[in-house]
Amino acid sequence: MGTRLDQVLQALPNAYPGPGGAIAVLREGTVLARGVWGWANAEKRIAFTSKSLFRICSITKQFTCGLVLSAYPDPSVLDGDVRERLPGLRTPAPSALQLCHNQSGLRDYFALAMLHGATPEQAFGEPEAAAVIGGVESLQFAPGTRYSYANQNFRILADIVAHRAGRTYAELLRTQIFDRAGMETAQLAADTRSLPDETEGYEGSQAHGFWPAVNRIVWTGDAGLAASLDDMIAWERHIDAARDDPNALYSRLSPPATFVDGHEAPYAFGLRRGTELGRLITGHGGALRGWRSYRLYAPKERVSVVVMFNHMSDAHRAAIDLFAAVFDETPRSREPVSTPPTWLGAYIEPETGLSARVEPLPDGVRLRFGHPPEEIPVQGNIAEETGEVRLWMAPDGLAMDRPAENLSARLRPCEPAGGEDISGHYECRELDARLTVAGREGLFYGAFSGFLGDGRMELLSPIGRDVWALPCPRALDHTPPGDWTLGFHRDARGVATEATVGCWLARGMSYARKED
Repeated sequence: MGTRLDQVLQALPNAYPGPGGAIAVLREGTVLARGVWGWANAEKRIAFTSKSLFRICSITKQFTCGLVLSAYPDPSVLDGDVRERLPGLRTPAPSALQLCHNQSGLRDYFALAMLHGATPEQAFGEPEAAAVIGGVESLQFAPGTRYSYANQNFRILADIVAHRAGRTYAELLRTQIFDRAGMETAQLAADTRSLPDETEGYEGSQAHGFWPAVNRIVWTGDAGLAASLDDMIAWERHIDAARDDPNALYSRLSPPATFVDGHEAPYAFGLRRGTELGRLITGHGGALRGWRSYRLYAPKERVSVVVMFNHMSDAHRAAIDLFAAVFDETPRSREPVSTPPTWLGAYIEPETGLSARVEPLPDGVRLRFGHPPEEIPVQGNIAEETGEVRLWMAPDGLAMDRPAENLSARLRPCEPAGGEDISGHYECRELDARLTVAGREGLFYGAFSGFLGDGRMELLSPIGRDVWALPCPRALDHTPPGDWTLGFHRDARGVATEATVGCWLARGMSYARKED
């Protein structure tokens, strides 16, 4: 076991190249392997140590939910506080528990920021966050019926807990979690411009070079924490030491949740439940431009894995490589597809209004619908990633099941594009924001504008008749929304009078054409 793990660890820096990183593998609270390599700051030649800080980003969410459960074992007592922080919402507000489980129905505020005209490296602090959150008037689904990632769910929870306690979020983390777990240097590092020990995150690649990533977001309960490898080892030991105590914090964070219809929901309290190599795990990733991290815990086997990079390699895949090595196994490989499925092409998912594009891969298909695009293995004429997504041709059309989101749908084929004119100015009343579409020599370009500025014009790609993709390759958050689906609607004269705009993170925004 040790030999295989040592081999994987030795190969890891070259398999996931970048300025530096850190990993730890534990079993039964004992460190089986640990490694720190490279440069915390390549320009200043500051080497990584086990005490160097990494941005763990969305791994923060489990700690925010831990504060909620520590102070309020029944989070429903916070439901009124949630309602107060959504003053413009015209429908019933989600519960605090639905925020914890990403079942709120809120559109992700970093995705909405792009509709407000944000550019990737501009400032997004407390005033901007308050404006986007406070301006919400509608939800993208009824609370509790679906799953969709919304970062502000956890920012709202952190603000509520801190306000009720009369203490800062950072103070609560230190006294209620970090000190108890022995996480000596973990801290809130809300301003993403820099870390106190000068550790730097990097964009780029080994082939094209690396450069310091520029971030100007202020994060709190959604993704604001920084921690060292020693801190994360302490957290994993703390989890394992209390594994048999049903009242321990991680035990209360770990059970599966349900949707309102009773179906199991694998995401709860800032943790994702699932299986890797046939073993039940709980875990979560974290990311920002320049940073990638992932941690998991297998309770039955009592195995923990932590991976942290100050670059943008796939920390989740690296964690699975290490997890497999513990058991002397190999992550699943995929067989080439001899015959591509018969249902490749472009579709619309009726409930969300989003496009679903199915493209061939040598060993499966790529589905462009969720966040980000999914690569799905194919067996026969069925594409399935167990527990995540399944595509197959049902008698009434192409079916898509997404159990983790509680979504089952029949996809509607897109009609062939016909070259219709879509140029014009469109306004979203709810957001007080605009979409501009301009035609140039047979091509169309689009951009969003709002109180955060004017986004850049991007070349639109036709998906089908009156269905277009507006790409968002870079954004405020670590992973951009990807392609926005623009669905145009026409009046009896054939003039485009309305556009429905959405991505997986923020769906169903209506834009009405503004007459020139």
